[in-house]
Amino acid sequence: MELIPAIDIIEGKCVRLTRGDYDTRKEYGDPVALAQEFEQLGFRRLHVVDLDGARSRHVVNLETLRTICSATRLTVDFGGGVKTDEDVREVFDAGAAMVTVGSVAVTEPDTYLRWLRTYGAERLILGADVRNGMVSINGWKEDSAEALSDFLAKYLAAGTRNVLCTDISRDGMLQGPATQLYTSVMKAYPHCHLIASGGVSGIADIVELERAGVPAVVFGKAIYEGRINLKELTKRCLQRE
Repeated sequence: MELIPAIDIIEGKCVRLTRGDYDTRKEYGDPVALAQEFEQLGFRRLHVVDLDGARSRHVVNLETLRTICSATRLTVDFGGGVKTDEDVREVFDAGAAMVTVGSVAVTEPDTYLRWLRTYGAERLILGADVRNGMVSINGWKEDSAEALSDFLAKYLAAGTRNVLCTDISRDGMLQGPATQLYTSVMKAYPHCHLIASGGVSGIADIVELERAGVPAVVFGKAIYEGRINLKELTKRCLQRE
């Protein structure tokens, strides 16, 4: 299983929210220093979310992304506020290896498909943020009319490979991941490289997802709240890779 720590950014600082509610913001320090710590512990991937960008609908924390990418050798995927061709170019130019795109795939499917053709399936991650079976957009502030099953079927058939699926009801709650949701997605779409996100409260949850066959997991709040001992996690999991 691929272990991917997450850094969510507001005003250049690492923060975490609960269920995407900006009023629950809690700060956890310098994102660059945290990224360097993750690299030193043996992680190779990093998920970076521009929460300012998600709220304002354009990329905001580009300089922080650039600094993380220049200060580490981590493979960084970046999401939040990526809406235009210029946004995508700037994110890649800043050093991100992959871009996570969610809202545009709902509101401008032709644009997403063009990016998929231009940059390739390995550089694009389809963000599938789900609430009550429906895909949410624009920083989880709006629920679309697109059912998760239809959303995935459409874009996986078009060549998408990587899918970051977040159960919004569990995000930041530290009450366990939506394992049943992820296993149902993998059963329906066995060729999908699924990245599970939301609800991880400790190492036991990661082991549960691994046993369920989930290929990758993103986790953040459990780290910052001291629920996961990163040295123990890397000893148990990363050394097996």
